[in-house]
Amino acid sequence: MSTITRANLSETIYAEVGLSRNESAALLETVLDRMAIALEAGDSVKISGFGVFTVRQKGRRIGRNPKTGQEVPILPRRVLVFRPSHVLRARVNGETPASLHDDAG
Repeated sequence: MSTITRANLSETIYAEVGLSRNESAALLETVLDRMAIALEAGDSVKISGFGVFTVRQKGRRIGRNPKTGQEVPILPRRVLVFRPSHVLRARVNGETPASLHDDAG
């Protein structure tokens, strides 16, 4: 298993779209920056056929230190959540689009 990096994505844009390497890197950075700005503002980012990135607010709660068992307050915070689309979920599971409809009914 490998990890896809910014460099991998930039190189793919270069090879597939035909922009220069610098333009490909700039395009990728612009897209990622726009996504980050939207998420910072609390907006959702939906990429059709891929999934939705959202920010969820978690409230204050009491946790436990696993070593000592002592109760510890966990402060409120925002967390990033990703929900994959049905299409992406099917691809990951090796299903075809037709098999998605067969299970439905």
